[in-house]
Amino acid sequence: MIFLNCDLKFKITVMRKFERTLLLILAIITILAGISYSQSYGWRGPGRGGNYNETGLLKSWPSAGPSLMWEATGTGTGYSSATVTGDAVYITGRKSGKDVLTSFSQEGEKNWEVPYGNASESNFPDSRCTPTYSNGKIFVISGKGDMVCVGKDGKIIWSVNYYPKYNSKEPQFGISESPLVVDNYVIAAPGGDKAAMVAFNVGNGGMAWETPSINDGTQYVNPLLIENGTQKIIVTLTERNIIAVNSVNGKLLWKFNYEAQNAEATGDRNHVNTPIYRDGFILAANGYGQVAVKIKINPEGSEPAVVWKNTDLNPHVGGMVLLDNFIYSSTHDTNSKGRWICVDWITGKTMWITDWHNKGSVISADGMLYFYEEKSGYLGLVKPNSQKLEVVSNFRITKGPGPYWAHPVIDNGRLFVRHGDYLAVYSIK
Repeated sequence: MIFLNCDLKFKITVMRKFERTLLLILAIITILAGISYSQSYGWRGPGRGGNYNETGLLKSWPSAGPSLMWEATGTGTGYSSATVTGDAVYITGRKSGKDVLTSFSQEGEKNWEVPYGNASESNFPDSRCTPTYSNGKIFVISGKGDMVCVGKDGKIIWSVNYYPKYNSKEPQFGISESPLVVDNYVIAAPGGDKAAMVAFNVGNGGMAWETPSINDGTQYVNPLLIENGTQKIIVTLTERNIIAVNSVNGKLLWKFNYEAQNAEATGDRNHVNTPIYRDGFILAANGYGQVAVKIKINPEGSEPAVVWKNTDLNPHVGGMVLLDNFIYSSTHDTNSKGRWICVDWITGKTMWITDWHNKGSVISADGMLYFYEEKSGYLGLVKPNSQKLEVVSNFRITKGPGPYWAHPVIDNGRLFVRHGDYLAVYSIK
């Protein structure tokens, strides 16, 4: 009996040690998971797809709109979105020929402001780079190609003007890229005859790798990071191609001739919208009468195969959202006019095209869509419906100058809406 008690005590001791070890492992996994999710913020939310991981949001708004929490002016004019972290709000703007990064507290108090590079001198020179925040650093690109790393205190850590370095030609409407941070690298796609894509070291701005040139110019697309099997792949659009690059070493994995799919289109073929990715499939869609193309990635790394094409789906600058098995977006009928559209992700069939004020940007959260119309600033709360456009509530942003091209942002039950040099924050919890 004594030996049985000793044996039992030993087993209990071992089990308790095992439980403590298991709890410690689970705690570490939880912490690491939290870091990997929460430490990178920027363009169109997690995965750059416009889908925000929020719950408990309002399903309808008062006629005057949701409650205004705070507003700010003097950020400089811009079409970029706000980037919201746990303790600050970052936004870029153009002031006196310079691109400027401004930091606000969560309560709307201005923390600091720093010029970080020369602004674009194109027809639409206002700032377009949405800041990328990662592990205590903010990364921005100026309208003239300055890749800049800024600390949380507002001090510039390093800066590289990579456009002259890579003999790159500035696109017609200025440089519009928002940097992508992957592990210890920050990514940009200068194009031209020296490098299709470049990775800089996040710590010092030193060149980490270069993707060899494909002799194609750059465009206005913010690159997308996808995971295909065990590979982390960076996907973006050049003037004529969709390209995929290995994020570890910059190797060009494949290129897809997007231009060839647009033989039926005429005129300028600017590419603006970040592609949509799901389960081995990529959707590229852009305005100017171009055709939307869904392609399937081949596991062996050869050129992807076309799944379907759709000539109705041609968003101008407002992006797309994939919700369940339907794509919601807007159309580029002309530069000053467009409608809203729903397309079946599986088949490519157009479900509906409907007028609602004008074309614009779209995001989603908590099972609802948010339309931000670009001409008059109407902001609509929309119930997803593959049979018809169903606007539940809407109100209008009246402050700020210029087109309403900035994409809205949702964070912690708050809706961030930018127009020109004006930023408004609404409670939608």
